[in-house]
Amino acid sequence: MSRTPITPDRLRSLFRPQTVALVGASDKSGFSASAYRNLVEFGYSANTFLVNRRGVEVHGRPSVRSCKDIGEDVDVAFLMVPQAATLDAMTEAAEAGISNAVILSSGYGEAGLSGRAAEAVLVQHAEDLGMVLLGPNHLGFANLIDQVPVTPIPNLPRVAGHVGLLSQSGASASAMVDFAHQADADLSYLVTLGNEAMITAGHALDFLVDDDHTKAIAIFLETVRDPVVFAEAARRAAVASKPVVVLKAGSSELSARTAAAHTGALVGDDRTIDAVFRELGVIRVDSIEDMMIVAGTAARTGRLRAPGIGVVSISGGACDIVADRAQDVGATLPALSKDTETALQRIMPDYGTVQNPLDVTGAAVFDPSIFTRAIEAMSADASIGAVAVITGLPWEDTNGPYAGGHMLEAIGAAQSDTPVVVVNQVMQPITDITRTVMTKTGISTAVGGLRQAVVALQRIAWWSQATAAKEEEPAAIPKVDVRGERVGSWSEAAARAVLADAGIPVVPSHLVTSADEAVEVARELAAPVAIKIVSPDILHKTDIGGVRLSILGDNDVAEAFAAVSNAAREVPDAAIEGVFISPMRSAATELLVGVVRDPQWGPILAVAIGGIFVEVLADSALATLPISVDRARALLSSLRGSAIFDGVRGAAPADLDALAAVVADIGNLAYALGDDLESLEVNPLRVDGDTIEALDAVITWRA
Repeated sequence: MSRTPITPDRLRSLFRPQTVALVGASDKSGFSASAYRNLVEFGYSANTFLVNRRGVEVHGRPSVRSCKDIGEDVDVAFLMVPQAATLDAMTEAAEAGISNAVILSSGYGEAGLSGRAAEAVLVQHAEDLGMVLLGPNHLGFANLIDQVPVTPIPNLPRVAGHVGLLSQSGASASAMVDFAHQADADLSYLVTLGNEAMITAGHALDFLVDDDHTKAIAIFLETVRDPVVFAEAARRAAVASKPVVVLKAGSSELSARTAAAHTGALVGDDRTIDAVFRELGVIRVDSIEDMMIVAGTAARTGRLRAPGIGVVSISGGACDIVADRAQDVGATLPALSKDTETALQRIMPDYGTVQNPLDVTGAAVFDPSIFTRAIEAMSADASIGAVAVITGLPWEDTNGPYAGGHMLEAIGAAQSDTPVVVVNQVMQPITDITRTVMTKTGISTAVGGLRQAVVALQRIAWWSQATAAKEEEPAAIPKVDVRGERVGSWSEAAARAVLADAGIPVVPSHLVTSADEAVEVARELAAPVAIKIVSPDILHKTDIGGVRLSILGDNDVAEAFAAVSNAAREVPDAAIEGVFISPMRSAATELLVGVVRDPQWGPILAVAIGGIFVEVLADSALATLPISVDRARALLSSLRGSAIFDGVRGAAPADLDALAAVVADIGNLAYALGDDLESLEVNPLRVDGDTIEALDAVITWRA
């Protein structure tokens, strides 16, 4: 990654250039022709210089042979030369005083080992020249605020908006731009990122956080190439109240398959990204349409004061659809307060039903003021953060006035400090006809499609709550002094010792090496016991018959000792340290609490219900480390089966405060063990009211 500090100030001369040089300009190049056409159409031809090795006429105007021949200060060189000529072109640009390079050509990091080597040389060359580069293998950028297109992407909008769009895919960016205008999510900037050899999505996001024109940022990502930079920029966006909406493609197979513990089956690339984005307050979506609609709507609504959505509709059927979609995506349609119900009862006809969603009935066609007053009453409810008003919107010229114009005027007349979003029942485009009617009637925000509106408002409501400033106690990182060689897998005995030294409650266990010792310990316990083999090479003891439960009596204990010992000897090359004798515990809630190291984001904590049935139940939640007790409790509450902590079928309710503290202690112990830890797992963690104990543990170290 680049050694050059890439700050928003440093990127200002790149993304807000006064002059541009098209290097490698040629009539034979479609990229060159399209890039030049954009600059001309945006009125930028006088600030554009064409560079062609032969100095011939290009695109109907003279060119120069080298950037050094331009004779004026130039901010950006758009290099459209082949890969073999790129380094020399960069050198000439730098010698001409140009400090920003936008590199079109491919064949770099995306092209395998040789391409990655070429990309490393490219970055080093830029470093040596004091340049920053955008790309390679991309289609440039467009600053729509200042009307400067440095890209061959066609049909760029001439209308500037408030959504910054970043895309690792240049080809997809064109479709995104087209849909953004249809969704009324007009752009402030479009930046295609390509290989991100030097300028990454995080750097571009950081620049947009400081841009006054940009109110929301939409990002298409295939991977996060610099997690530290991206995370810091996302945190700055949250503080600045600028929502970041990400379409993350490429859900992958589990990245932690190499981890020996069950936790490896819970922590994968996509689940980790979900957890990281939640913590950063990044809104995640799964389609281009949702990305642009959510970003465009958020740019207008800003932060919502409450998570609830109020619905005022001309259609009862639409109310039912919205309620169904709200349940699907977890949107909140709260019950209204008594005061709100009373206010609405004064407005509604006798045959209307006062509830949320609210069907204003056909009476609103004859008395549009019902819309006005219903919106005002709904928006005054403390539980409502936004009001969705469902009615029709025009989108094509019918050579006459819009039939529903009187209702739109009534909607626009509503006085509300709560954002009001007009929703069309189907996903139709927001056209120039639509915008004209919206302006005339005083409507500021519109969304086409019921599902799309519910998704947008739910995501914005979630972001509003997730990024709200809140106090949280710091994570408590233990001091650890771990003895032993940090290689391979450690036995349960060694793992238990680490947990116990960190103050984590562990079920009492006795390590024995003979049947006589096992019998003696079992007699002292005077209760049924669990008998388990102890070996660093046998982590899943049940799978090989290395566990016996509820054993009582001298003969049975001796027999069980022999059985687990013999089972272990069947495992080739397994080192056997002995056998654990532990008092049996009654049935209780079992959890897995484990940590594996993600190659990008570091140690990831997984909490799951099910103990040995974790992968069957598939109910888990993830978090980055370190973790506070408050965040650990929120993690537990986010599990689908969290109701089990309240006590079921006579079981004692879990002490959630104590449980959250133990979960945080396990996670922070793993964090304290350092970068050479591969995984740490407690499975199961037994929870019986306020009695919490680790019954088994695994620690593995990175190679």
